[in-house]
Amino acid sequence: MYRQRFIRCGTLFAILSCIGTHMLWGQAGAVTGLIATAYDHHVELRWDQPGNPAVRSVRVYGSRPGEQFAPLGTASIVQNTHINFVGDADVTTRYFVRPLTDGGELGTPSDTVEATTYTMSDSALLDMVQQYTFRYFYDFGHPVSGLARERNTTATVTSGGSGFGLMALIVGAERGFISREEALTRTAKIVDFLLTVPRFRGAFAHWMNGATGEVIPFSARDDGGDLVETAFLLQGLLTSRQYFSGETEAETSLRTNINRIWGDVNWNWYRKSVENVLYWHWSPNHQFAINLPLRGFNEVQIAYILGVAAPEPAHRIPASLYHTGWAGSNYTTDNTFYGIPLLVGRGKGGPLFFSHYSYLGFDPRGKRDRYANYFERNTNQSLIQYQHAIENPYNREGYGPEAWGLTASDDPNGYMAHAPDSPQTDNGTLTPTAALSSMPYTPEESMAALKHFYRDLGDKTWGIYGFYDAFNPGQNWYADSYLAIDQGPIICMIENYRSGLLWDLFMSSPEIAPALEAIGFVEDSTTTAVAQLPAFLATPPRLYPNPAGERATLSLSLERATRVTVDLLDPTGRVIAALLTATSLEGGIHEIPLLLRPRPARGLYVVRISGPGGATHLPLFINQ
Repeated sequence: MYRQRFIRCGTLFAILSCIGTHMLWGQAGAVTGLIATAYDHHVELRWDQPGNPAVRSVRVYGSRPGEQFAPLGTASIVQNTHINFVGDADVTTRYFVRPLTDGGELGTPSDTVEATTYTMSDSALLDMVQQYTFRYFYDFGHPVSGLARERNTTATVTSGGSGFGLMALIVGAERGFISREEALTRTAKIVDFLLTVPRFRGAFAHWMNGATGEVIPFSARDDGGDLVETAFLLQGLLTSRQYFSGETEAETSLRTNINRIWGDVNWNWYRKSVENVLYWHWSPNHQFAINLPLRGFNEVQIAYILGVAAPEPAHRIPASLYHTGWAGSNYTTDNTFYGIPLLVGRGKGGPLFFSHYSYLGFDPRGKRDRYANYFERNTNQSLIQYQHAIENPYNREGYGPEAWGLTASDDPNGYMAHAPDSPQTDNGTLTPTAALSSMPYTPEESMAALKHFYRDLGDKTWGIYGFYDAFNPGQNWYADSYLAIDQGPIICMIENYRSGLLWDLFMSSPEIAPALEAIGFVEDSTTTAVAQLPAFLATPPRLYPNPAGERATLSLSLERATRVTVDLLDPTGRVIAALLTATSLEGGIHEIPLLLRPRPARGLYVVRISGPGGATHLPLFINQ
């Protein structure tokens, strides 16, 4: 009898398996809770999680007034969200959805909802971009640790991007995207997890397993501490410490734990204890084998500021290291592009994340060290990139006053640090975070880019977490990826533009002001971003063609008769050729041929035009 029952049960199980789960449930019932929210050029649909386990996705239908419903797409039940980019304001659309089972059967239609897009103010557009970007860190944060995932296709978490995410939580609380208590809960979850993961003389690894904290090597020898990623993380942790300043047990405990992490980082170790520069990596397995020093100008300035500010004297680096390390190699420059002085850096300034990552918390306004005012410097780099897109020397498709911004991001060939320095680093890939995260420096230019990326290109560039990572119109390539280190600066730097919130919080850390004073920062209100044209020139000079081969022409308009010298410089400022020795020229317009022989190697150079009272500089790219 027992054996007969067993056979019958086994037979029944096999039959049920063949029938499939969807047959047992019958036709999938209607999806509930469908809501349509209208924005400027798109409508977002959200619905409740289907209760039927056979449902694997949801089919979305839409129609304009007077038209028949048609399928708009299929959405995963993991997110239960669909973006319908309608492409204009004042567009009314009706929607319903149907569940789709794993057997391919459509379920009962939901109720129909309707929404009408409307023209949003600049402030409302900024709210929208910040809120969508915030979701990457809150909705998509790792479910176990709360840390930010490296990108939207992985469970790997990133320490630096999580520092940006901590600051995004503060913005979310202040903007009403979540409550302050929700932000506190998530921040405490992250900090509690960080106390359990491997650290390397206090520094965190670049990548970790989001569930276990196990180190995921960034490269073969990069399996230990990453001082730069740790600095980005600490920038966020200190900002959180200053924000959650209440006397409740939860906030007091959070500050205690952050201080513990902060105090454990041995910055001094990462200069090999005795050298005059910090190093990026150290691991017990490979020691300092990568041997990459932290020298500017790039994204790592915050590491030196925090190293000087470290609360533990034995872990603190001397302030002199800022000058011998960060600013210790070809740091300043006389290079000027489009009449805009670069001040510090190389080439045309490099990728724009140089002006973002260290400045999510560190406020560069109203101060300078012995080399530059960094608000001015970062404004200038942003404006150089803006003018580069207008001039478009490499003839990239889609560039212009509303389409600019080169930085590290995904691109058609993988991932690259895009920059205006050459046709290789500027391959036509634009990255929304570049222009948007420069909002504090170039508010009008950045806002124009935001509107163009959203209103004109949003059907390809906008998704559930805001702007996708990058796009290349010339190659008809549009990313569907999101990266924590690109999303974070968008929400944080827009907030610094709007309120200065994160700048104010980080700078209120009691350790920061003494560190800046020790380094030699002083008050400075300079904000100008345009170099004065030397008095001997009537209008800005021009070089053509650019890029050039063996010859180029320099167009000069002189105020009066004067002596002019023209030199070719490499990106470090070294003179490599005299193109025009001191020559007397009459006032007026001159077209001066420049012979580039022997032709320098392919790359970016600077043409310096000197006369009485000063000089100006023009970029020149030389082809082989």
